Amino acid sequence: MTPVEEIAAPEPADFDRIVRPRFTPVVIRGAAEAWPIVAAGRRSAAEALDYIERYDSGAPTSLMVAPPDRQGRFFYNADTSGFNFERKQGSLTQLARHLLGAANENEPIGIYAGATPAASHLPGFEQEHPFPLADALPDATTRIWLGNATQVATHFDLSDNFAVVALGRRRFTLFPPQATGDLYVGPLDMTLAGQPVSMVDPLAPDLENYPRYAAAQEQAQFAELEPGDAIYIPTLWWHHVQASDAINILVNYWHNDALRGGGFLALIHAILAIRDQPQGQRDAWRAWFDHFVFGEEASHAADHLPPHARTVTGPPSPQRDEMIRRFLLRVLGSH
Repeated sequence: MTPVEEIAAPEPADFDRIVRPRFTPVVIRGAAEAWPIVAAGRRSAAEALDYIERYDSGAPTSLMVAPPDRQGRFFYNADTSGFNFERKQGSLTQLARHLLGAANENEPIGIYAGATPAASHLPGFEQEHPFPLADALPDATTRIWLGNATQVATHFDLSDNFAVVALGRRRFTLFPPQATGDLYVGPLDMTLAGQPVSMVDPLAPDLENYPRYAAAQEQAQFAELEPGDAIYIPTLWWHHVQASDAINILVNYWHNDALRGGGFLALIHAILAIRDQPQGQRDAWRAWFDHFVFGEEASHAADHLPPHARTVTGPPSPQRDEMIRRFLLRVLGSH
């Protein structure tokens, strides 16, 4: 396991031009060290939570709650028929006050609010806590994560992500998409919070039941983040997140979101349409996918046609995307 590369905070244009095309995580130390909530948290967690209460609109948000014996690991139950936690509702202020009151408990429940939109739940927070790398993006959304010492199971996102630690410490363990086969992916359609997760606990890996995980560990990267630090995680990179303090606040910015599920839905449909066909047919479809999707010349696969005839195989445009959408709806709706 190797540490994630660290860089100085770049200008947004330089990040998009130099860092993003490399498709690998980076840590940006001190990217948000000037945030008021970070400065407040250095004095005390209670002062940082004051910022949550100050901005809180009072709107309820989704809370994940696990019994103390889960030790903050939100996951499936023993037979993978359900989950080891409950979902409840509450305001961020209610959660903040609970966390402050339970901070010294030896065996607290695991609890956190994840991905709560700042615009609706903490109006004004974004303006006082700018993050230029995300502020420059038209589709970036600011979301708040508030909880105690908990784990987010190893998962991937369908969008790029900036994650900023505002209070507490977090350890990120990351795996490249190429490690997918060694991570023992859980159910694709019954997930903890949106995306599939690895069935392996990276804090206590069971190599007897999951022996290939040893190969994933060889590809893993890690990062220890303090308040004010940020990490960039490209889409499809697996990541496990461990919050270690009694009270933790993280702000994240998903962006470049995959339209209508992106490749994940294509993958699910390919399982239905291709995976169980005879080997010869699978090899034939692999040739098609290489030609039109994965090959180096895939974007030029229809160059031999006049522009008006390239339709769904043409270069990206709103018009082409709409043609693809209508074609899929017509074909799928006829069966």
